[in-house]
Amino acid sequence: MQYEDAEPIVRIRELKKDRVNFVLENVDLALANSIRRVVMADIPTIAIDMVEIHSNTTVLPDEFIAHRLGMVPLVSANCDEGIRYTRDCTCLSGCKYCAIELRLDVVCNDNRTMEVTSNQLEVVEFTTDSGSADNVQEGDEIAKRGEAFGNPVGKNDPSVPPVLICKMRKGQELRLRCVAKKGIAKEHAKWSPCSAVAFEYDPYNKLRHTTHWYEADERAEWPLSENAKEEEPPRDDEPFDFIAKPRKFYIRQVMLKGLAELQTKLANLILALKPPAEMDIVSGAVDTGINGQTAAWAPVTGGVWDTGASRAGSGSPSRAGWGAPSAWEGTSPAQTGGTANWGTTSPGQATNTGGWGTSPTHNVWAGNTSPNVGVGSSSTGWGSSSQQGWGSPNQQANGWNL
Repeated sequence: MQYEDAEPIVRIRELKKDRVNFVLENVDLALANSIRRVVMADIPTIAIDMVEIHSNTTVLPDEFIAHRLGMVPLVSANCDEGIRYTRDCTCLSGCKYCAIELRLDVVCNDNRTMEVTSNQLEVVEFTTDSGSADNVQEGDEIAKRGEAFGNPVGKNDPSVPPVLICKMRKGQELRLRCVAKKGIAKEHAKWSPCSAVAFEYDPYNKLRHTTHWYEADERAEWPLSENAKEEEPPRDDEPFDFIAKPRKFYIRQVMLKGLAELQTKLANLILALKPPAEMDIVSGAVDTGINGQTAAWAPVTGGVWDTGASRAGSGSPSRAGWGAPSAWEGTSPAQTGGTANWGTTSPGQATNTGGWGTSPTHNVWAGNTSPNVGVGSSSTGWGSSSQQGWGSPNQQANGWNL
């Protein structure tokens, strides 16, 4: 195929402040779709996560207003370095390094309908609880924030219409406190950096991946998109290629952060697939034993997990790692002569002990391979005595009988 050895090509057709329109060529459909999914769900942003209603005399309930506030887009430029995740911060209930505080205080004093919009949200200095301030670890996140960081998108910009929160009449008021936090759209859609990400391929439907429903004329009822100008129309006598794959995609959306996030995911995947020997070289990490010594797990002859030259510090149960010689030592647990330890053979009866027997003997199952015949009796079936069939367990000199 002509695309097998071709290099990927990115051709930008339109670039604006809030969107980009480009063509991606010579890549698989899976790569184009992965970019779309990463842009939608894995780019971190900040959004209002908690709302404290101090006063609300409008016609809308508190929960309705809180939900609308959560969906207001906030400026999140350099969000990776400008704010911490709440889970990574040492504070107890929020601080200026992991949260942004916004206030809304609106009162309608005129005899008219007043619109409360996102332009009236004000970013203020974060109010830290007295008990939480002592546990905060200082950082340089604040210095990496832009001037409008945390403010609603388009605030005080005449070309961008604000987001309507609610409407109120004379005598009504709305006072509340908002806390914005960092997150991704996998947790909630309010952290999505875009409304939608879409891409198109094969505008002429040469691959027949799309089935068009039509009444009379398919081409008339399904007009071609602008992307059809990028490709040659198919001929009527052109044979259908059953093994053809899409190699050219037309994408519209923000991309730089999405590509960086996808690169990070692929790097982590490659690192996870490396063999352990290469992982040790890359990371330089060595397992630490229970005694604080560094050693890797390795089985030695005899089936005992050991560390090689020294058994001290072994991360697995061995003689020197877990104490006295009565610890695990052999190939399988068994009782040895006169002790209550785990030995080196299969479970069997030892000398002068009441432990496990080598096999069900005469006193257990009456000398037979199945519990059906008693001692000195010609009867069959399950007996009721201690030596005929299964009865209640009675302790004998050489074990428990059933």
